[in-house]
Amino acid sequence: MFNFKVIVKIMGLLLVVEAAAMILALLVAIGYGGPDVNSFLYSIGITAVSGGILFLLGRKSSNNIAKRDGYIIVTLTWIVFSLFGSLPFMMGGFIPSFTNAFFETMSGFTTTGSSILTDIEALPHGILFWRSMTQWLGGMGIIVLSLAILPALGIGGMQLFVAEVPGPTPDKLHPRIKQTAKRLWGIYVLFTVLETILLYIGKMPLFDAVCHSFTTMATGGYSTKQASIAFFTSPYIQYVITIFMFLAGTNFTLSYLALNGKLKKAWANEEFRWYGFFVLFFTAIITLGLMRNTNTGFELSFRESLFQVVSIITTTGYATADYLKWPAIMTVFLFSLFFFGGSAGSTGGSIKIVRIVLLLKNSWYELRRLIHPNAVIPVRFNQRTVSDQIMLNVLAFFMIYVLVFFGSVVVYTFIEPDLSSAIGAVATSLGNIGPGLGNVGPAENFYHVPAFGKWFLSFLMLLGRLELFTILILFTPSFWRN
Repeated sequence: MFNFKVIVKIMGLLLVVEAAAMILALLVAIGYGGPDVNSFLYSIGITAVSGGILFLLGRKSSNNIAKRDGYIIVTLTWIVFSLFGSLPFMMGGFIPSFTNAFFETMSGFTTTGSSILTDIEALPHGILFWRSMTQWLGGMGIIVLSLAILPALGIGGMQLFVAEVPGPTPDKLHPRIKQTAKRLWGIYVLFTVLETILLYIGKMPLFDAVCHSFTTMATGGYSTKQASIAFFTSPYIQYVITIFMFLAGTNFTLSYLALNGKLKKAWANEEFRWYGFFVLFFTAIITLGLMRNTNTGFELSFRESLFQVVSIITTTGYATADYLKWPAIMTVFLFSLFFFGGSAGSTGGSIKIVRIVLLLKNSWYELRRLIHPNAVIPVRFNQRTVSDQIMLNVLAFFMIYVLVFFGSVVVYTFIEPDLSSAIGAVATSLGNIGPGLGNVGPAENFYHVPAFGKWFLSFLMLLGRLELFTILILFTPSFWRN
C-alpha cells in the first residue's frame, strides 16, 4: 500500500540536509561570537543523528515513490522540518516555549512571516540568520531542493514535485525534474545574491542585506528589525525590496525566459500582465486615497502604497507603514489582496493570480452563455482553451478555500472574540501573508495568541502553503484504502 521504508529514508535524508543548513547559521554565530553557538551545536547533532538513523532504517527500501507516498512525504517534511528547526530557538532559551518556537519555525518554513517575537534586535546574529534561512529554504520548497539529490540515489522525484506544487499550471523548465529543480534554484540564488548586493550598495549592513534578501525572495517577510522595513527610511532600499518582492511573486518560469533573452515571450504571459495590472490598479487607488485623506505628498504616498500592495499581493508581509491607521476604505482594498497571492510557480501563497483570472473569465463568459445558450464559449488563457478539468479544479479550490476560511474564522472566534482580529489572523495564516487585522496587524504580533490558537494557525499556515489539496486529501478515507 505505502512504501514506508522509502518515506523514512527520504525523511532521514532531508533531516541531514536541514542539519547542513544549520551549519551555516553556526558559522555566523561563531563569526559574531554570539551566545547561540552551543544551541546550534546541540541542534545540529540531534538533527543529523536523527536523520542518519532514519536513513539507515530505510536504506534497503525500493526507490519507487507512488503518488500517495509523495503526499505523505511532503506533509511530513514540513512538520518534521519545523519540529527540528525549532531546536536552535529553544536550546539557548531564545524562545523557551515549545509552542512559540514551533509557531515561529512553521511560520518561517511556510514563508508566512507571522511572529511571536517582541524584541527581535535582542536575538543573536546566528539565530536571526537561521530564522531568515527557514524562509529562504521554504520559499522555493524543501522538496524542490531535494529533487536535485534524490535522483542520485535512484529515487524519482516527480511525485514529490506534483505534491509540492499542486497549482493549475505546473510548467516545467526542462523535461527532467532534476534539471527543473536546478534551474529554479539557480534563478532563486541569483536573485538573492543580486538583491543582497543592491541593498548593501544602499548602505544596509551586509548581515541585514543577506537576511532581508533571503526573506524577500521567499516572500516570507521576516526582518531583523522589530519595525520591519520601516526601520530603513531610505527610499532606495524600499524600492529595491519592492522590485524583488515583485520578482519573487512572478512565475519563475518567466524569469528563466527573461534571463535567456525571451522577453517578448515572458511579457506575452497573460497571468503576468494581470499580475502587473492588479499591482498598478490598487497602487493608484490607494495613492490617490492617501493624498486626498492625509497630508502626505505624492512620492511618499506612492512609495508606501506600492510597497504595501506588492508586499501583500505577493504574500511577503513586510511593512513600511501601519495600514490600519489609513482611511478604512484603504484597509479594505489591502485586505482584498489577502486573497490574491502571487503568480503560479512563484514563492507566493494565497489563491494565486491565475485562479483569480480564470474565475473572473468563467463568470463573465457564463453571463454571455445565458444570453446565447447554444453558443460554445470556452475559457481561454494564454491563447489556449482551458480544459473543463482545470476549471473544475480551480472552482473546487476556490470553494474549499472559502469554506476553510469561514470555518476557521468561526473556530478562531472562540479563541479571539474580536471579529476583525479573528478574520485577520485566519486570512493571513491561510494565505501565508504575515500581518493581519486588529490586534495582529502590521504594528502588532502573535505573542498574545493563546497556545491552542498558535497550533491552529500553524495548521492553517501548512494548509495554505501546500495549497489545501495536499493536506486535505490525507483526511479522506479513500486515500488510506488499497
